[in-house]
Amino acid sequence: MNRRNFLQKSALTAAGVGLSPLIGGSYQSIFGQTAPSNKVKVALIGCRSMGWSNLNKFLDYPEVECIALCDIDDEWLNKRAGDVEKKSGKKAPKLYKDWRKVIDNKDVDAVIIGTPDHWHCLPMIYASQAGKDVYVEKPLANTIEECDLMVKAARKYNRIVQVGQWQRSDPHWNESAEYLRAGNIGRIRTVKVWAYQDGKPTLPVIADEPVPAGVDYDMWLGPAPKRPFNRYRFHYNFRFFWDYAGGLMSDWGVHLLDYALEGMGAPLPSHVFSSGGKFAYPDDAMETPDTLLATYAYDDYSIIWDHACGINHGLFDKKEGLAFYGENGTLVLTRAGWEVIPVIAGKEARMDAVPFKKGEGKGLYNHVGNFLSCIKSRDLPNADIEIGARVAKMSHFANIASRLKREVRWDEATHSFVNDNEANQLAKAHYRAPWSLPVL
Repeated sequence: MNRRNFLQKSALTAAGVGLSPLIGGSYQSIFGQTAPSNKVKVALIGCRSMGWSNLNKFLDYPEVECIALCDIDDEWLNKRAGDVEKKSGKKAPKLYKDWRKVIDNKDVDAVIIGTPDHWHCLPMIYASQAGKDVYVEKPLANTIEECDLMVKAARKYNRIVQVGQWQRSDPHWNESAEYLRAGNIGRIRTVKVWAYQDGKPTLPVIADEPVPAGVDYDMWLGPAPKRPFNRYRFHYNFRFFWDYAGGLMSDWGVHLLDYALEGMGAPLPSHVFSSGGKFAYPDDAMETPDTLLATYAYDDYSIIWDHACGINHGLFDKKEGLAFYGENGTLVLTRAGWEVIPVIAGKEARMDAVPFKKGEGKGLYNHVGNFLSCIKSRDLPNADIEIGARVAKMSHFANIASRLKREVRWDEATHSFVNDNEANQLAKAHYRAPWSLPVL
């Protein structure tokens, strides 16, 4: 174990998770010149949207070769086969409709999991058992129980697991967090985090219909409850139904709340209050709240989450972001960059302003490169699975409190809610037979 790896693992042990992302050397500097023995052979499970965005970045690295694609929908499976062939200039990879066959392929070194949230856990665990490293989309899992099991699997089988929270590899996010932890804006009493997304409109209620040709719908459902096919529960819109995901809270929340925790050097909260509902579209098909306000309570500050579908003007006229309110100034952080706005007391500013510092905009590319580097070095990646599990739990806390319409109290020592059977039931994965959680 080298010094860097030792320090990372020590931090994880002491704090429950590494709070400061550590960006390693570039992938090219570790692997050197391209050679057949240096090829990383990857497979993608879930090809339509973010899965393809991830693979597309993987293929920007000449040392990567895609040898397998898997999707339950022939339309997207065949389209992505053509896309890979066009980009790589090589023959199309092997095509599968059952992810288990990808795991059985001994030539696969690493698996990219771009499936809906309810299908993150099992492929990740079985890929780990098969000795493959994993890049898994965010949020890490659809339940708290799955998060804990996935962390256990990654550690038991000594696998590199990068969660798709790619801001961890975008330098301006880390720069702003370091600035905060140095105390530059004074004592922070409130952190506000928001996502106002007008690109997530209403979902009309429509009748169920036959399963489209070429779709293995039973495999798409997997461990989720058996339900008739409905196009507004399928593909992108899965994220607005509890069976498969956690709505806007888990979609955007894991990106942004991650840096609320990072900037504050915070553990998971012990008390969470949350309220919201279908205030914008009360009669549409969506199950998850289109409007939600959550408060994560700490001893001397609060983190507040605020989201809304169908609205695009959040704080500081930004659709999404974070604001750290300190005694001397407010740091505002978004994907575009960060700045500090001084507090004006009387006619005097309590600190110098920090003009807007623009980000690189290469977060996903860097994130993939960091994962590839860690495959070789065996160092923990920037969005290690414990980091992904921690913030996924944050999003689940708010959703569970909202569904129960009351406060919930979390005990990290026992990984459970305190004297709360209802909340603990919502934290568990209730799988449909024949699927079941593995015993590790």
